[in-house]
Amino acid sequence: MNRAIGVVEFNSIAKGIEAADYMLKAARVEALFCRTVCPGKFVTMVGGDVAAVESAVRTGVEQGSQAVVDRFVLPSVHESVFRAITGVTPVTEMKSLGIIETFSLSSVIVAADIAVKAAEVELLEIRLGLAIGGKAFVMLNGDVGAVKAAVTAGAGSAAEKGLLVSQVVIPSPSKDLITQLL
Repeated sequence: MNRAIGVVEFNSIAKGIEAADYMLKAARVEALFCRTVCPGKFVTMVGGDVAAVESAVRTGVEQGSQAVVDRFVLPSVHESVFRAITGVTPVTEMKSLGIIETFSLSSVIVAADIAVKAAEVELLEIRLGLAIGGKAFVMLNGDVGAVKAAVTAGAGSAAEKGLLVSQVVIPSPSKDLITQLL
């Protein structure tokens, strides 16, 4: 399992693709997410050991230059972040639903990692800017107190950067709603 993830977000699709190629050749990393997102951006997410991820992100920032919108390296990422990004988290029992919505893909990944480390919750899904105007959101599940603590902690990181759109906790969400969302 990857120990770190790194993300570089570009405002140019062409420069983003070029920089992604450099990133993947610069260090021994795995491409986790390389695609266009709304509105006309390109995002590259890589995983691997911390040093390799740092090297790849540094290379992406150098190659992307003025096209870089945001970037980060998240060492010791919680293992459930990977499952939530790929949407493979099974829901056994829905207790309370927490949602953190941000203006940036990078900020929601950091928020999700902080949230899942702050309280005993499970990440359900991290949705990354596809057909939602470039925004991103994370949904999480757990006891209402834990969900409130996790959402507050995760949303705080996005708010500090001015990237928080909204944060919500729904105790005992409708089963029909959950069926539609997941």
